[in-house]
Amino acid sequence: MPEHETIPDQHRVVVTGIGAITPIGIGVEGLRSGLRAARSAVRTITAFDPSPFSSHVAATVEGFDPLPYIEGKKLKRLDKFSQFAVAAAKMSIADARLDLDETDRDRVAVCLGTALGGISFAEEQYPKFMAQGPRGVNPMLALSVFNGAGSCNVAIELGLNGPATANGDSCAAAPIAIGRAFDLIRARTVDVALAGGCEAPLSPLCFGAFALIRAMSQRNDDPETASRPFDSGRDGFVMAEGAAMLTLESLVHAKARGGTIYGEILGHACTNDGYHMTHPRADNAQTARCMRLCLDAAGVQPEQVGYINAHGSSTPLNDSAETAAIKQVFGDATHQIPVSGTKGAHGHALGASGAWEAAISLLAIRDDWLPPTLNLENPDPACDLDYIRECQGRAAHADYVLSNSFGFGGINACLLFGRV
Repeated sequence: MPEHETIPDQHRVVVTGIGAITPIGIGVEGLRSGLRAARSAVRTITAFDPSPFSSHVAATVEGFDPLPYIEGKKLKRLDKFSQFAVAAAKMSIADARLDLDETDRDRVAVCLGTALGGISFAEEQYPKFMAQGPRGVNPMLALSVFNGAGSCNVAIELGLNGPATANGDSCAAAPIAIGRAFDLIRARTVDVALAGGCEAPLSPLCFGAFALIRAMSQRNDDPETASRPFDSGRDGFVMAEGAAMLTLESLVHAKARGGTIYGEILGHACTNDGYHMTHPRADNAQTARCMRLCLDAAGVQPEQVGYINAHGSSTPLNDSAETAAIKQVFGDATHQIPVSGTKGAHGHALGASGAWEAAISLLAIRDDWLPPTLNLENPDPACDLDYIRECQGRAAHADYVLSNSFGFGGINACLLFGRV
């Protein structure tokens, strides 16, 4: 019997619901269909004029209507960041078929990750301040820009009284939030947690800040191929927006109410390179250590992993560094483990990406289907793993799935999911 199965049910943590707002689809079925369609959602930006910047492309969420999730009067008080968070949380609760009226709300937590929170809303208010002074500024500004606005609005909207926390750990924010929720449930502090990531960064200054440091793709003449993880022609990530929230429960709680289970969270880990704000360490030691710690936490051996959902940001340095770290951890088993990076389809929504990829990892377990890496036409020789290139994806049975997320500041975060 695997080590994790010897843990009592009240300390085991499972995922019973997924709420997703992504450029390739909304809701868990929209996300699933978007992955199966194997088409990139990256387009030329139309929300503002990108011509001052080197990058002109992004992946935006189309067709999102917040009104089914947020009452009209309340909607006016929430910026896009908080709207995404509340809507994704409600989608996840609905997908889990969790009746909050029959749940102890004191024992439900909210854990959210985001890189920038409501900063785009602040950017929107600044020209109004310059033109009209304080009277021109939305009075909700102070309550909208901080990272905790998303998690607090979820708690307020759903009447949840457990811990409601948010972190700003760049592109590793979502798995860190999910790890925090895992710890709360395993410690029996709560029975249920809503955990994930949210980002609404597509405003001129936010977007431009990343363009200025040349972190984003300049493949402006062919937007759909701009995000190309592990390809020799990759030249930067493609910014996106959206959110995903998972409903986590103790296994005993999920069983007692007859909840449907996507998979189990077996372990998580976080390390820091302690080296540079944007460049990974040359030896990749801390990235590899993060993966090892995650596997060790679950008592799972590297060769047991059936699929790796890579961070795969499509940046020249990070994709090859991630490949090298995977080789360090998996050794002789490396080339027998399928790997894909899905940002070629949905772009990189900073603090929300890890939540999308956690959801994708769970769907891989449940559906016995591994998603493709889009736009991987000429693999970089330094990225020589078993990357899933076939557009139809790959039918495969994976009992254990590792999901990687790495962020500015040298932050490394990993999640390990398993089949129940």
